[in-house]
Amino acid sequence: MPKPVVPEEKRRRRRPTRSGTVLSEELIVRTALRMLREHGSAGLTARRLGLALDADPSTLYRYFRGMDDLTLAIGDALIGQALEGWEPTGEWRRDLRDVGLRIHAAYVAHPQAALLTTSRVTGRANELAADEAVLGILRTAAFPLPDTVRIYHAFIDQTLAFAALDAASLALPSAALDEDEARWRSTYARLPADRYPRIAEAAPLLAQHMITSAYPTALEMLLDSVERQVDNAPQGARGTARPATTDLRPPDGRSSQGL
Repeated sequence: MPKPVVPEEKRRRRRPTRSGTVLSEELIVRTALRMLREHGSAGLTARRLGLALDADPSTLYRYFRGMDDLTLAIGDALIGQALEGWEPTGEWRRDLRDVGLRIHAAYVAHPQAALLTTSRVTGRANELAADEAVLGILRTAAFPLPDTVRIYHAFIDQTLAFAALDAASLALPSAALDEDEARWRSTYARLPADRYPRIAEAAPLLAQHMITSAYPTALEMLLDSVERQVDNAPQGARGTARPATTDLRPPDGRSSQGL
């Protein structure tokens, strides 16, 4: 049974740890991200995290219900990092592109954390602020509500799916990643044209493109599809939406958490 979380105002230790550090949710999440980067998910345990923080592992349960709750906080922190300083321009396509690229970049900057969190729904402040922002972009652009939800669904799932795929590659041992990337030149470039004519003609371009992320291209294709839908809509078919806020402050009024 999970332990009850101590209320925010009572979480701070009266005394610092042996190293002089006062614990906080932000510090624990930041330390967990560092441990994931250095040791992978297998290296992130309450015991090891307590050692890294110079605190008893049981202290962590004053801040989080368990390691899964910490995982959700890590995912929410990445979203906060992605959207820190972002401001909407009022141009729906530009704003969606910017949000998508920011979220994707934040996850692939922390590939081990991305593998743990891209499939999770945190329900936390930064995630809610990001969802409100994306929905606000579309509604302010006067997309009807059903189209807004459909586009939002495709946009966010595509962003997270590519983040997970690219993070999985980056989380590989460097030798394995180098070998995978080299295979586009060592294997595909040498296939016989009489047996694999299409691969043979595309091999130089495959070697160039397949070692990079396809997310920017896929994002533009999604935005092109949405724009064509707008252009082909009958006169007056688009709904009139009330101006929607894209303020990225979480519901409690605090600024989005960044690392």
